[in-house]
Amino acid sequence: MKIGTQKLRTKLDQLYSAYNRKAYVDPDPLLFLYNYPDVRDREIAGIIASSLAYGRVTMIMQAVSTVLEKMGPDLRAFVMNADPENIAGVFQNFKYRFATGDHLIALIMGLQAIITDYGSLGGCFSGDPAGGADLSYGLTRIRTQVIQAGGSGHLLADPEKMSACKRSHLFLRWMIRKDQVDPGGWPHIPATALTCPVDAHMFKIGHMLGFTKRRNADRICADQITEGFRRINPDDPVKYDFCLTRFGIRDGLDMSELERFLKDDTDHVSRI
Repeated sequence: MKIGTQKLRTKLDQLYSAYNRKAYVDPDPLLFLYNYPDVRDREIAGIIASSLAYGRVTMIMQAVSTVLEKMGPDLRAFVMNADPENIAGVFQNFKYRFATGDHLIALIMGLQAIITDYGSLGGCFSGDPAGGADLSYGLTRIRTQVIQAGGSGHLLADPEKMSACKRSHLFLRWMIRKDQVDPGGWPHIPATALTCPVDAHMFKIGHMLGFTKRRNADRICADQITEGFRRINPDDPVKYDFCLTRFGIRDGLDMSELERFLKDDTDHVSRI
């Protein structure tokens, strides 16, 4: 699909105005972050929710809810008071697909080490030490701390490999962007540095818009799709991620309807 840059931005902005609203969040693990007004708790909820954001959405929501309920309302206090023995009983029966209680314990102990060393998770994301905007350094710092705490299995992707790291970039979108949907909390990191979280829906959309021809949703694919959106909106390349991925996820919002709207010469988003 070939659409002029300005026309595509107009259409994407219309979709953003129509669907980038809290009313369209449920079901999405982002929903849990709204329960934590303190960013120190929200970032913990965010990394847990994003780490479990794979598989069927109903099962994701159940798994995240179970973990956060066990941790209680003060997530930072739970993390900082944790030791492997006193939380082993809390998570001993936890199982979500490939994730076990041992993986969660390692993640929590890794978060404790991060907060001890940096003051917060956001402190890990102080930017590229070379002065650039490569957030993979922060992702690697978190993953390294968690590995040293015992290893979290697949919960945290390795940004140094070819994975698109979809869940990690989803977490960063939640914490860095701030609008009606994304709650933010890390204003010291620019939205320009974000990479698009490429799930199955965004992979299809990236192909639909001609941003990528990759056969797999890998790191190169994520970079290509992000660059496509960056040409549309240099200051906020991940702005349209949420509203576009409602298609195919929400009942009544079909991917074929999105494609028809983008191809159509008219600009009447209300008809979708």
